[in-house]
Amino acid sequence: MGMTTDVHGRDLRYFVAVAEELHFTRAAERLYVSQPALSKQIRALERRLGVELFRRDQHGVALTEAGEALLPHARRVLEAWEAGAEAVARVRAVQRTTLRVGMSTSPGRGGLLPAIRSRFTAAHPEATVRLRHVSWEDATAGLADGDADVAFVWLPLPDAERYGWTVLAEEPRRVALPETHPLAARPEVDFTDLLDEPFLALPDSAGPLRDYWLALDERGGRPPRIGAEIASTEETYEALVAGLGVCLVAEGNVPLLTLGGVTTRPVRGVSPSRYAVAWRREDGERALVRGYAEACRRVAGMR
Repeated sequence: MGMTTDVHGRDLRYFVAVAEELHFTRAAERLYVSQPALSKQIRALERRLGVELFRRDQHGVALTEAGEALLPHARRVLEAWEAGAEAVARVRAVQRTTLRVGMSTSPGRGGLLPAIRSRFTAAHPEATVRLRHVSWEDATAGLADGDADVAFVWLPLPDAERYGWTVLAEEPRRVALPETHPLAARPEVDFTDLLDEPFLALPDSAGPLRDYWLALDERGGRPPRIGAEIASTEETYEALVAGLGVCLVAEGNVPLLTLGGVTTRPVRGVSPSRYAVAWRREDGERALVRGYAEACRRVAGMR
């Protein structure tokens, strides 16, 4: 078998053309190569296979028995390769026109998503948008593992240097707590009054985002008390109602949590949250990624 391992598709294409034309000059014209180059390539193939494929005499060119034997197989290989290349081209075309959008909580925010989608599809009618809901364990909402092409995320991102982003909304962080909590009686709360409260925390894998929602920077080095870990809006609501802890929440997400038994208050002394659309830096020049980011910017700017 060793002798055939380095036979290329080009060799087979040249062989089939000569076999069909039975004329080196016509075959060379059909292949857009010079006739000497074609003859040389066929001789090299014959050497590799250790047989003559063509008889050349004064009457012209004829297939040998070995050539006759090879021809149907050579055609099948070329057809299979053609089909393979077409399959790859179809996948590439779909990839080029599909944009996977990751998110961990629905952006809500007064119809942000439908407005972005209609602006984006007006500019890119050929594109298909696929929404991916990703658990809170992945702060990049699918960007890190390649599951999403763009994603709605909270800053800061883990491995921030890998990503580009556009901030869509800067919103005050409020504190969510059970209605029965003593601090719920106040119109607003100082963050210093929350330092000893048990907090609901994102999973460890959320990295800098977990620290951010625990407001580590504003604690002056005092470690937070963790009341429970939460990985979804539902878990957060359940933990709040059960009195397991309090948590900071972006103003735009308040309606997701205040479903009865839970209230929120403004907090003094914590920075506002930043909600962004992000992408991997290496995809920043992809037409659909750029187009989606642009649609996000436009819609956010109009609000």
